[in-house]
Amino acid sequence: MTAGAPLLRVEDLTVSFRTEEGVVQAVDGIGFELRRGEVLAIVGESGCGKSVSVMTLMGLTRSPNARFGGRAVLSTDDGELELVGAGDAELRRVRGGRIAMIFQDPMTSLNPVYRIGDQIVEQILAHEEIPQEEAAARAVELLERVGIPHAGQRVRDYPHEFSGGMRQRVMIAMALSCSPDVLIADEPTTALDVTIQAQILERIRELREAANAGVILVTHDLGVVAEIADRIAVMYAGRVVEEGTVDEIFYDPQMPYTWGLLGSIARLDRDRPERLPAIAGLPPSLLDRPEGCHFRPRCPHEFAKCRQVPPLEARQPGAADHRDRCWLTPEEKLQKRQVEGRIGLARKATA
Repeated sequence: MTAGAPLLRVEDLTVSFRTEEGVVQAVDGIGFELRRGEVLAIVGESGCGKSVSVMTLMGLTRSPNARFGGRAVLSTDDGELELVGAGDAELRRVRGGRIAMIFQDPMTSLNPVYRIGDQIVEQILAHEEIPQEEAAARAVELLERVGIPHAGQRVRDYPHEFSGGMRQRVMIAMALSCSPDVLIADEPTTALDVTIQAQILERIRELREAANAGVILVTHDLGVVAEIADRIAVMYAGRVVEEGTVDEIFYDPQMPYTWGLLGSIARLDRDRPERLPAIAGLPPSLLDRPEGCHFRPRCPHEFAKCRQVPPLEARQPGAADHRDRCWLTPEEKLQKRQVEGRIGLARKATA
């Protein structure tokens, strides 16, 4: 990881959508920084606001019913650009060039009626003034780089002629085409077998090392996070509830929700339990979130103070960058997170 000023600085980002049922508060005041050569993983259950957060940075959640707040500052060669308040023309200038995204479903992200090579060439020509022949040659080189065999021939194929894993590689090639400073990967290994997952992660790792780029990895797969990430931000119901390094989150987690995520991972070094561990209940509706700590209704350790919103702050001496939202003391957390000899979330008592 490279030190220095952050490539991307997000401060108090809020995103809400007006619907017929009411206002959905999808993102509620999140913030983080991303530096060159760093992989930041954003994890959490489906519906917690992970994808909305990063798509907002790309300007892809704008609609008449959407409302935004906060700041997201991208450092470029031309200075700083505030993404949340940027106009469409400004976003088009940096989107795909300075900041690129690998989408969750490549089949719906690629145009089905255009050849793969033409789509990559279009991306290159949108940001660089070079001959089309040079852009076409780069498209072939990019496909070879991400491990697509016979790239010179397959560059003329259509998306439906590729498997799911190969389409994901095409998306990666497109994201790499202009050597972005920031790469956002939204669930890049979803629905892929473990062998292809490993290859996709290797391509992302190569980008980070070759271009010294910053990577934001959005996922719910903690195994993937352990493999590639440097830092982790855990989200729940639109908020970041814990953040820290990979070692801090995996070996010294401070938020009960994080305990539940870690405890739900199957362990190969232990006997199979009779019942798979799971977090009780369901994520709250973003139309009507619980008072105070949003995780309170599902947490077996709640007490009276949990009806107040806990700030995201460092609560342990000597760990200024490890922050969480939980009123329990560090001593109480150390005791309560141990379930059957491992980190986990105890079952919530029922009335």
